[in-house]
Amino acid sequence: MLIGIDASRANRKFKSGTEWYSFYIIRWLAKIDDKNQYILYTDKPLTGLMLDLISDEFNNECGYEVKYENNGWQKILSPYNNFRAKILKWPYNFLWTQGRLSLEMLLNKPDVLFIPSHTLPVIHPKNSIVTIHDVGFKRVARLYDHNKIGPDNKGGKKIINILVKLFTFKKNKADTFDYLDWSTAYALLKAKKIITVSNFSKKEILEIYGSKKNISKLQNKIKVIYNGYNYNLYKKISDKIQIEKVLKEYDITGPYLLYVGRLDKKKNLSKLIEAFYLLKQANKKLGHKLVLVGAASFGYDEVNYMIREFRLDNEVIITGWVKESAMPYIYNQATAFIFPSYYEGFGIPLLQAMACDVPIAASNAASIPEVVGEAAVLFNPYNVEAISRAMAEVILNQNLRKKLISFGRKQVKKYSMEKCAYETLKEIISI
Repeated sequence: MLIGIDASRANRKFKSGTEWYSFYIIRWLAKIDDKNQYILYTDKPLTGLMLDLISDEFNNECGYEVKYENNGWQKILSPYNNFRAKILKWPYNFLWTQGRLSLEMLLNKPDVLFIPSHTLPVIHPKNSIVTIHDVGFKRVARLYDHNKIGPDNKGGKKIINILVKLFTFKKNKADTFDYLDWSTAYALLKAKKIITVSNFSKKEILEIYGSKKNISKLQNKIKVIYNGYNYNLYKKISDKIQIEKVLKEYDITGPYLLYVGRLDKKKNLSKLIEAFYLLKQANKKLGHKLVLVGAASFGYDEVNYMIREFRLDNEVIITGWVKESAMPYIYNQATAFIFPSYYEGFGIPLLQAMACDVPIAASNAASIPEVVGEAAVLFNPYNVEAISRAMAEVILNQNLRKKLISFGRKQVKKYSMEKCAYETLKEIISI
């Protein structure tokens, strides 16, 4: 069987949740499947560990030579020599999936197409599988950007907008929100199977996109397969010298509370910063800082504003995006992990924190209670005082900290990218 996979997200340099899912699912499929052939479709040449699906040496993330074959094919090291990449060049920075990947599907269909993140090309094999991670853009629309899709110039954007309105009978505009909405509905309608990453996300998909007419078919089409994490990388670390070296590299000092994820509106960082301010006011001797790890995204200006507003310039450390090989060391030195998100389809950083024996205080919203079980102090993400109290508890209550760490060790054993890949492969080959 020839299996095609959209690897464009897995190949991004600054990865977050869905990109890491794509990256790891590809790596694990390469490890476990010696029977099928794979093509990875990408808009740009694969780099780093995407070129080597054998190695687990994350210190060499960017150290691999880019090797080409003829006609846009790219060589990849894989355990069973059954993976190749095809670079599908596209002159624009938008609509690669619907334009170039669709063209490839028209000319050279694989037996099965697997899309690890939401967007199914309009032209696709009848045997297509799509992973839809969440539908937060519908449930909490105000927290998502509505940027126009199209060329950098206004005229080009206007033309694209007119064309989209024309072809969707004025139902959609050419912006990121409407594109997410349309592409999700299209995938649910046209894909033969849908994977989602939590029972919460399945319930949300059915509530938002289900109807009396299609609900039964949709329920049977959607399979829940939990996310996982890199258990070779994320674990308790005793190497204090290496921990200090990594912390110095990212200018992290003192005891600290840790947040990991994109720095955007959906993650509720404004309330986290205000809650941290209240925590410091109520506990004057507390020497902890707040470390925010992640790339700036929609609403980042608000994060900077809140830091200035509460005069926390010397108390909040923003590292920016951090390479994967450094992350376990940053987790290991954290006093606690704080995850205040308004909405998550899963929340991979929760697994990473549990795997590193870090006690967690987290939002009680969306999929988070399902993922953490008893391994976190849960709080209302809309209540700043509740967030602050939870942070204090998880720092100061030593018995609670021990319980959370113990629960976390048990809970995290439920999740594995290896298991995720086996279950995904089962869905692919049974299609």
